[in-house]
Amino acid sequence: TQLVDDLYELSMADVGALTYRKQPLDLVELLHESLRGAAERCQEQGLSLELQLPLTAIPVLADSARLRQLLGNLLENSLRYTAAGGQLRIHLQEQHGLILLDWLDSAPGVDEADLPRLFERFFRGETSRGRASGGSGLGLAICHSIAEAHGGTLEARPSPLG
Repeated sequence: TQLVDDLYELSMADVGALTYRKQPLDLVELLHESLRGAAERCQEQGLSLELQLPLTAIPVLADSARLRQLLGNLLENSLRYTAAGGQLRIHLQEQHGLILLDWLDSAPGVDEADLPRLFERFFRGETSRGRASGGSGLGLAICHSIAEAHGGTLEARPSPLG
């Protein structure tokens, strides 16, 4: 099951045994490919999607499969927890040698006091505790692990979208 796979992956990451096959790639192209079906899925959920991606390539050394997994987890999280009529805005930019990916979605958001715990295993905010939303509380922990393995960070802040 997905839960068992997720737990296995996190335990492998804990002991440094998770394999990453980093190769040169264009992050802009990877986002385009990874989010190809996102507009349709957002529309099905009653969400508007706004992509703000650079016109020029952003070359990185990364594991494309792991980054696709990270993006897929973020998308699933937004689709699962953003109310119909809401927004999803994805903004990628390179600034002073840093690559910034802002993933913003609208209400109902996570309580501000819970934001520091959002990437903990099994943590589910108050709005996600019902069984109807699904999810195990591992997706964002996996995203955090993937970001760190690529020398990046992942943080949650209140969204200006609500």
